[in-house]
Amino acid sequence: MASLLNTLPSIRLANAKTNPSRHLTASIGTSIPLSLTRRRLTIKAAETDTNEVKPEAPDKAPVAGGSSFNQILGIKGAKQETDKWKIRVQLTKPVTWPPLVWGVVCGAAASGNFHWSVEDVAKSIVCMIMSGPCLTGYTQTLNDWYDREIDAINEPYRPIPSGAISENEVITQIWVLLLGGLGLAGLLDVWVGHSFPTLLYLALGGSLLSYIYSAPPLKLKQNGWLGNFALGASYISLPWWAGQALFGTLTPDIIVLTILYSTAGLGIAIVNDFKSVEGDRAMGLQSLPVAFGTEAAKWICVGAIDLTQLSVAGYLLSAGKPYYALALVGLIIPQVFFQFKYFLKDPVKYDVKYQASAQPFLVLGLLVTALATSH
Repeated sequence: MASLLNTLPSIRLANAKTNPSRHLTASIGTSIPLSLTRRRLTIKAAETDTNEVKPEAPDKAPVAGGSSFNQILGIKGAKQETDKWKIRVQLTKPVTWPPLVWGVVCGAAASGNFHWSVEDVAKSIVCMIMSGPCLTGYTQTLNDWYDREIDAINEPYRPIPSGAISENEVITQIWVLLLGGLGLAGLLDVWVGHSFPTLLYLALGGSLLSYIYSAPPLKLKQNGWLGNFALGASYISLPWWAGQALFGTLTPDIIVLTILYSTAGLGIAIVNDFKSVEGDRAMGLQSLPVAFGTEAAKWICVGAIDLTQLSVAGYLLSAGKPYYALALVGLIIPQVFFQFKYFLKDPVKYDVKYQASAQPFLVLGLLVTALATSH
């Protein structure tokens, strides 16, 4: 992976929206010989060290004087920032960590072996740090790196396409987060006394999935179905498996159930595709809104979310757990309400409102399912 990343030029992306076919510009110093071959730009600086790139504010921002809070979370409406550490945190998108942390909680609950002792709480916290800040941060930074050309069209103010952080700094962050996450996974295996390093292998598998999701030649995200299902599995199945393996044993029925639940994650992932239709179409990515159109994709999205949860409720009912099944149905109803109130009206305008309103009920449903499987 390092060889793939390090072959990319140290350049500054600018003016992509107005001229996406020629969006690579160099501003390194004087006497700069350039050679252009097959879209590959080679830059040699005569007087300036290209590895030392000072932070600069993005050329464009979605909102004048954006929010510092949004900037730290890595979401739309972020403030223009030059502090390198704040930019590093922004690349990891902390707003995406809670689902992974919650997945660990669900896995621990499903194991039936978690106890409110200092040791078990400490193990859980380490597992959450591995799943959230480290491996999700790695995934998000890697994804932004490989999406820098699309972001130059859709969101040219983001840290990488705007030039606010250098190539070497991004690559270093990717490796530090990846190795940190793998190291914590191995530590947990030793801590709980696994004879087989289950958590390390889960972390390796998840990291590989993240790489082939974002990076060529496979780049799963180019296909709306494969990419979004991989994303759903990463956010639901993998952290659940990690939490359950930490305190118990993964069983085939749990693996099947969580993979089924990942179809709901596919629906959640589609929500984020609507705001990127312009750039996805320009770059040839077949996201579902591009492939099927906005109207059809909206219904595919809500169908994946709702039908998956109803199927899980049916499974719980057939397993002799009617109260858990009823509780899950009760949590699906408000999700449907918010789908009609926000998402189906305008998936671009109301995407944040919809996710903030509906997703808490979905993640509570995950916990209900986890508790049901533990009894």
